[in-house]
Amino acid sequence: VQLVESGGGLVQPGGSLRLSCATSGFTFSTYAMSWHRQAPGKARELVASIGSTGGITNYADSMKGRVSISRDNAKNTVYLQMNNLNPEDTAVYYCKAARFFNTYWGQGTQVTVSS
Repeated sequence: VQLVESGGGLVQPGGSLRLSCATSGFTFSTYAMSWHRQAPGKARELVASIGSTGGITNYADSMKGRVSISRDNAKNTVYLQMNNLNPEDTAVYYCKAARFFNTYWGQGTQVTVSS
């Protein structure tokens, strides 16, 4: 099983980033996917989640209106579009796959928002 995040980097306040999580080794279309983030000294927190078919999405209040999660089951990939970023969004962003008792995590991608 592999989950590989990409798309992170340094962005100025107000900027945008699109994160991708390419997966393999499991039946992607049957798993709920989510993005989480962890800032230094803080607990990991949910950013957004999406059901296996993409029909149900959920967003953290802190990012609602600024992020959009989507998935392409043909490409086994989940995305996170982030807009109007601010320094408080600086964190390592992780994707997660979950189905019943199976949970898989990626290694994370760093997002730094700074001028």
